[in-house]
Amino acid sequence: MINENEYRAYLDGMIQGNYKRCEEIVSDFLSRNIEPVELYTGLFQRSLYQVGELWEKNRISVTTEHLATAITERLLAIVYPSILKKFRKRGAGQRAVISCSVNEYHQVGARIVADMLELHGWDVYFLGANTPVNDLLLMIQKTNPNLLGLSLSIYFNMVNFNRVIQSVRSEYSELEIIIGGQAFRWGGADIANKYPRVTYIPALSELAGIL
Repeated sequence: MINENEYRAYLDGMIQGNYKRCEEIVSDFLSRNIEPVELYTGLFQRSLYQVGELWEKNRISVTTEHLATAITERLLAIVYPSILKKFRKRGAGQRAVISCSVNEYHQVGARIVADMLELHGWDVYFLGANTPVNDLLLMIQKTNPNLLGLSLSIYFNMVNFNRVIQSVRSEYSELEIIIGGQAFRWGGADIANKYPRVTYIPALSELAGIL
């Protein structure tokens, strides 16, 4: 379990750009065999959300926000092999494509979802940021996934996001789609009601319902 003092030390390290300090804290958690969901939600996700809020309130610069995101991505790359080895469950042959929408460059949230699915035995194709619609459709055709996950962090990209769902749904009417991301704090979650087999996932904890 991550206590508040540990979380604050990690958050301070992120804001200061102190990668070494953040790495030490995360390494300690790994040595204690902390559950992946706790690490991903109670540390990585929570701290990024808080950094985003500080930026929105003009309490930190965009440079600081970018540095915090970069630190998180570096740490995810370190953490992932370790927790995969310790916690991955046996797969059942299910496949997922996880991607960000066109003009969406914040990929950490989608990366976390991809990691969680893989820990539960899914075969995951993580496409990352700013994936063109045609390339996304080609990947779906190639991999024939059971699930498509789409992430959106910036609300002003909602129009493009809607177009992506329309394109996927017109080509693959039966494909299950989950959507989520920080953009939906400002609205738009009702987009899931406009299309069949589209589910809005407001929090990582609710991902368990499809695993």
